[in-house]
Amino acid sequence: MSNRTTLTEFLLLGFSDVRELQILHFVVFLVNYLTGLMGNLLIITAVALNHHLHTPMYFFLVNLSILDLGSISVTIPKYMANSLMNTRSISYPGCVTQLFLFFLFTAADLALLAIMAYDRHIAICQPLHYERVMNRRACVQMSASAWITGIVYSALHTGNTFRLPFCSNVINQFFCEIPQLLKLTCSDSYLSEVGLLAFSVFLSLNCFVFITVSYVQISKTVLRIPSEQGRGKAFSTCLPHLTVVSLFLCTGFFAYLKPTSSSASGLDLMLCVLYSLMPPVMNPIIYSMRNKETKAALKKLFVWRLFTIN
Repeated sequence: MSNRTTLTEFLLLGFSDVRELQILHFVVFLVNYLTGLMGNLLIITAVALNHHLHTPMYFFLVNLSILDLGSISVTIPKYMANSLMNTRSISYPGCVTQLFLFFLFTAADLALLAIMAYDRHIAICQPLHYERVMNRRACVQMSASAWITGIVYSALHTGNTFRLPFCSNVINQFFCEIPQLLKLTCSDSYLSEVGLLAFSVFLSLNCFVFITVSYVQISKTVLRIPSEQGRGKAFSTCLPHLTVVSLFLCTGFFAYLKPTSSSASGLDLMLCVLYSLMPPVMNPIIYSMRNKETKAALKKLFVWRLFTIN
C-alpha cells in the first residue's frame, strides 16, 4: 500500500496466532475488562447515591472513573472480538476513532490527576480556605478543563498522525497506538508528530512535578499534625490518589520513553497492557481498599441493594 488513499483497514497483530492462546487471551482480557467495568460503575453509583460523598474529591473521583471506563472500552472490546473470531482487522475510520478516544481519555486522566492533587493540597494545607477555593463552580470548571485538554490534545495527535502516508497496514500492537503507527509511515514528516509527542512528554513531566511538589507540601503539613488519628485520616485520603498517580505515570512514561524497535516486541505489548489496562482496573480497587469513606459507601450500597432484593 503506497499511501493512505488506498488504505481501508489496519491489521492488529496482537499477542499470538495460536488459536488456543487467542481464546486464553480473550478470557483474561474479559475478566480484567469486567473487573474494571464493575469497579468503576460501583464507584460512580456509590458516590451518586451517598450525599455524604458529594464533595470535590469524590466529584473528581467520579470523573476519573468515567475516564477509566472510556479508556478500556475503546480498546479492549475490539481486541476481545478479534481474538474470539480469529481476525486481526480494524477499519481505517475505526483506527482513527480508537486512537482519538483513547488519547482523549488518557490526556484528560492525567490532567484530572493533577487537579485532584491540587484539591488534596488545598484541603490539607489550607483547610480554612477549602470551601471558598473548591466551590461547586470551580470544581465544574476544573473538570471541564481536563476534558477540554483531552479533546484538544487528542485532536492534535490524531490529525497529525493520520495526515501521514502509510507504507504498511500491519500494527505490532493489539490496538491503534501512535508509536506503532509512526513505524508504518513512509515520509520524513513523521518528525512533526515525534516533536508533538516530545512536547506531550514535557507537559506530562510538568504534571508529575506539580503532583510531586503538592504531595511534598502535604507531607510536611501532615507531619505537623499533633494527633496521630488526624495524621492517619489525612494520609488515608491521599495515599489512594498517590498510588493511582504512580501506577499511571510510571507505566505510561516507561512505555513511551522506551526506545522503539522495528520488529514486534513482547515487552512493547506488555507495557501497553500495563498503562492501558491496569490503571483503569486497579483504580477502583485502590480507592475502595485505601479510603475508609469509599469502603463505607460501597458497604452501604451493597446492604441497601440486598435489602431491596429481599
